[in-house]
Amino acid sequence: MSVHFKRLLLRANAIFLLAASTGGFLSDVRGIFFGLGPVARVVAQAPDAGIGFIEAHGLAFILGILLWHAQSLQSWHLAAAAIHVLLGTANLVFWQLFIAADMLDVGYVTTALHGLFLVLQLLAAGTITTPITGDARA
Repeated sequence: MSVHFKRLLLRANAIFLLAASTGGFLSDVRGIFFGLGPVARVVAQAPDAGIGFIEAHGLAFILGILLWHAQSLQSWHLAAAAIHVLLGTANLVFWQLFIAADMLDVGYVTTALHGLFLVLQLLAAGTITTPITGDARA
């Protein structure tokens, strides 16, 4: 896997996180504060759950910004893989939220992309020959 492809992979990963988190955040705000959209059904039953939605999507956005600027180092590819383990596992563990909000299509797409990026980032990390603390020019 070339350094150029690995850099593009980090950028594609960033775009996915930025787009999905922005959509999620906007949906959260509509549901939590205005009682509109699919999230409104969930937070109507558990209003305090809104903090978790806002934090998760806000942090995913911040991580997307960081991945956009990341160098193709093994540590960044492993960090990206860890991001997708966390977010994809959370989707699976809390799958009932997608059902309750009638957002199964969103659940299928985002969870599948978390899985795809996990595999690609692990492959990218495995093809880097410099150590995790290696030179940023690698």
